[in-house]
Amino acid sequence: MSLQRKLQVLADAAKYDASCASSGAGKRAGKGLGSTSSMGICHSYTPDGRCVSLLKVLFTNRCMYDCRYCINRSSSGVERATFSVKELVRLTLEMYRRNYIEGLFLSSGIVRSADWTMERLVEVARRLREEEGFHGYIHLKAIAGASPELLERAGRVADRLSCNIELPTEKDLARLAPEKRGNEIAGSIRTIFERERENKEARRKYRRAPRFAPAGQSTQMVVGATETSDRIIVSKAAELYGQRRMRRVYYSAYSPIQDAAPGMPASQVPLMREHRLYQADWLLRFYGFSAPELFEDAPNLDLELDPKLAWALRHRALFPLDLNRASKAQLLRVPGLGVRSVQRLLSARRQRRLRAADLRALRVAVAKVEPFVFGAEGVRAANRRLDDANFASSQRTRERQLALDFGRTT
Repeated sequence: MSLQRKLQVLADAAKYDASCASSGAGKRAGKGLGSTSSMGICHSYTPDGRCVSLLKVLFTNRCMYDCRYCINRSSSGVERATFSVKELVRLTLEMYRRNYIEGLFLSSGIVRSADWTMERLVEVARRLREEEGFHGYIHLKAIAGASPELLERAGRVADRLSCNIELPTEKDLARLAPEKRGNEIAGSIRTIFERERENKEARRKYRRAPRFAPAGQSTQMVVGATETSDRIIVSKAAELYGQRRMRRVYYSAYSPIQDAAPGMPASQVPLMREHRLYQADWLLRFYGFSAPELFEDAPNLDLELDPKLAWALRHRALFPLDLNRASKAQLLRVPGLGVRSVQRLLSARRQRRLRAADLRALRVAVAKVEPFVFGAEGVRAANRRLDDANFASSQRTRERQLALDFGRTT
């Protein structure tokens, strides 16, 4: 098979892995090829706003596992291909020199054993770093069950590692991926976390200590392939953020695939569900919410309302808030106020007392924010807006239109 055909097959096979954002990597010292901070290659954007492009491929789409949700499972009839280490190194360098990419996202199906596969991925990254002087971003998939020594080597040459938990519960994993072991996945995630922690302590003492996965680790889970609720999914994410200091948890809405296994869902999971999970995830990470708060008695997120607005409508007694007295934690719970907006409000109110009319000058979403706050003009106007019988329905209509627009553009 030609190298071009291999690239077509293995790049297409990698499109289902969502955890490939490159945010968080720092600049590597010394002379060499590539950069993780340059804005010169404008093909895609990371969640933190930086513009990068990555060569996103599998080392091989052959796999000894038969996970029912995966298009590359052993029983699938897809065309198979495998790079050699030399081919993948050459391809990465040539694409960088032609200004196509800024970095590499490398995953793989599992062949022979977890260690055999992981060793090939590490060797690609090692040659790029040590033999070719490549300083661009490298994200390696950590193969669950690989030895701690290999994971240690991977973290020395990669900016980020990711070990996918695949599904949110052991029950789901046993049903759809019976050959994979939850304890092996958890063990690999724990090993990476412990190495990160040890490396941070070492670098506090010795500034020249080698870095280990400076952009942290991420993971991904499939959503909608089973009946598992959003509450359980978000709770699992909260556990990973709290106990393993996960940099990102990615959610991949299940969609029917070629040669689908019997019993799998026949229809596409609504992409709005995936979107709502990301919104809930953001509230966990940046807004001080806990997983139970976002659900209370409901098992799933409301597809017609964003989770923050839904929470605020369930707790009307807490609103409206005084723009001039509310704490930062309280303001972060106001629908329409983001982290930066709250910071601008806090800075502005040190200079003078704010009125609701000042919101527009502070560049916030006035239509969303106004019913939940009041300023120097008093509380009555805000109460009137919040108690308006048409408020909730108008917000639902607006969110429903956003959902339709989201579906059209995705």
